[in-house]
Amino acid sequence: MCTIDKVTVSPKYQVVIPKLLREKMGIKPGQKLQIFEIDGRIELVPVPKKGQARGFLPGLDTRVERDHDRIV
Repeated sequence: MCTIDKVTVSPKYQVVIPKLLREKMGIKPGQKLQIFEIDGRIELVPVPKKGQARGFLPGLDTRVERDHDRIV
């Protein structure tokens, strides 16, 4: 766990993610982050690109039963 003491909210409500955390998390300019409020806390979670998310649920059964009239 990496702890940073403080960041400052700008007049435009912007916050700079400290370099140590950006590097540790691999956050790049333009990358999307999902923001959550959990128990009075703000959490930012990096959103993976489509290709990076592939296979992130190993063992998931992807077979789907289809109606016979829907099979191509």
